[in-house]
Amino acid sequence: MSLAGLFLITFLLVHLGLNLTLLFDKSREVFNLAAHFMATNPLIKVFEVVLFGGILIHIFWGITLFFQNRAARPQQYYVGNNSQQSVFSKYMIHTGVIILAFLVLHLMDFWFKAKFIGGMPEVSIDGKTYEDMGLLVVEKFKNPIFASIYVGFLLLLGFHLDHAFQSALQSIGINHSKYTPFFKAFSRILAIIITVGFIAIPVVVYFTF
Repeated sequence: MSLAGLFLITFLLVHLGLNLTLLFDKSREVFNLAAHFMATNPLIKVFEVVLFGGILIHIFWGITLFFQNRAARPQQYYVGNNSQQSVFSKYMIHTGVIILAFLVLHLMDFWFKAKFIGGMPEVSIDGKTYEDMGLLVVEKFKNPIFASIYVGFLLLLGFHLDHAFQSALQSIGINHSKYTPFFKAFSRILAIIITVGFIAIPVVVYFTF
């Protein structure tokens, strides 16, 4: 679960870098060229399968570990010891389930539509015709309800990530009294960067495009 989680965090950073090009290139050319490359390159298609596998593994082990922990301690301690447990870590399974719902929504809005439904808007770049995925994103985020829903889900993603990186390192044995505080701080900074970065996209699109 931890390795799958670290893999998904890496993917989020790459995905964020691609999406942020929309904010710095209103022609959407860079975004559309990158989206076309990712949709047609054979290696990326293989990576797509790996990505879905990583998501399924992370979900499966998250649910499995949650119920194993519940079974190991069916009754709560009379006096809880939460000094080492953050609010975010207590609700990892809950935010994870909500994020799964968000992921399904996201895939239906963008990936599934481009992959199976068709009817995408098109744009000409250097004399070649490409699907205008950038326009689809902009049109979605110009809708205030849709943009607000995305911002809400992304905040929950941030709460999930706040504990994720440090917890993943600890689970694979990288745990030391000297370095763990640094990993905790880095995990929070990473969660903030990813969350603020993704939230900036619907916010900037809605107010400036």
